[in-house]
Amino acid sequence: MYRVRRFLNTDAEVVAQLIAKTMRATNIKDYSIEFIEKDLQSLKANDLIERAKQFHCYVIENSDNDALIGVGSIGPFWGSKTESSLFNIFVDPDYQGHGLGKMIINTLETEEYFLRASRIEIPASKTALHFYQKMGYGFKNGMDKVDSEELYRLEKFNSEKDAKIK
Repeated sequence: MYRVRRFLNTDAEVVAQLIAKTMRATNIKDYSIEFIEKDLQSLKANDLIERAKQFHCYVIENSDNDALIGVGSIGPFWGSKTESSLFNIFVDPDYQGHGLGKMIINTLETEEYFLRASRIEIPASKTALHFYQKMGYGFKNGMDKVDSEELYRLEKFNSEKDAKIK
């Protein structure tokens, strides 16, 4: 069985390794190794600890062996009180396809940063695009092309009223 809990600073090294393993194994079909290695330079243990000061980060543990097998974060969108963003959602390649990504999203979507927001954005990799679409996220401003960071910008609104305001 699996359990979700808040990220601890002592998790940082293992989570950094999980992210690197996932990007090298899963994202490699959509990105070059040079792109991945450059991206990983800002996803080291110390970077994750610093981000956890601004965002609420969660990990998924395999309760059979306490291994960390998933991670995800939510925080304010550029300091906004009415918009939030999801970040760094990764599931160990050995556990993909078992509903753990959905478990992370469901956890983040019950979080205070999600509940207070009228709009939630996610910078989505090419690899994760279809997963996030299945979770109800659509192209921001209808833009279905990657940006200069090779990411799609997706968003979700917390109510019909908020979607109409857009």
